[in-house]
Amino acid sequence: MTDLPAVVFDFGGVVTSSPFEAFARVEAERGLPKDLVRRINATNPDTNAWARFERAEIDAAAFDAEFAAEARALGHDLPGSVVLAVLSGAVRPRVVAAIDLLKERGHRLGCITNNVPAGHGAQMSATAEQAAEIAAVMARFDHVVESSKVGVRKPDPRIYEMACAGLGVRPEDCVYLDDLGINCKPAAALGMRAIKVTGEEQALRDLGAALGLTF
Repeated sequence: MTDLPAVVFDFGGVVTSSPFEAFARVEAERGLPKDLVRRINATNPDTNAWARFERAEIDAAAFDAEFAAEARALGHDLPGSVVLAVLSGAVRPRVVAAIDLLKERGHRLGCITNNVPAGHGAQMSATAEQAAEIAAVMARFDHVVESSKVGVRKPDPRIYEMACAGLGVRPEDCVYLDDLGINCKPAAALGMRAIKVTGEEQALRDLGAALGLTF
């Protein structure tokens, strides 16, 4: 087995544009407070509609109703279906090119994604064509862990352990990229070198610094 560091990617917000950008557009279009979706999802974060949907404990119809109820409890009208419709972001070609380079160099590559059983494919795509594009990127990884399939979601440490086991590596032999600090913390606690992603350029710069590469 290669002694090069393994690299484990979050998908939404790292390999694709951030869903938070789409949420912000929805909030602005509907005249809702900024970051309302984040606020709803931060309330009872282990048992709310979003958490249960990412573990596939409820279906899309139940999520639509339960998320709407959580929004109403905060004084706002926002059906869950509206949020689901904008979940899948656009693929970042430079990140995919970096993944290809890492694969050519022999790095083990993994993906941990919190997703839901909705839309088309692993990233809840709006169309079959978009899902096919995502699937082609997913196929580059040696191991993928999807929350909706394993019933565990980030930031539960078990999902990082599943990824490492699937890759056949130790956490301390991994670099991990995620756009949420709350998801980076348990990865770092396990021994991974965690990179919080704030944008494409920064992600590639910090990943390159961690591996001694230029992307």
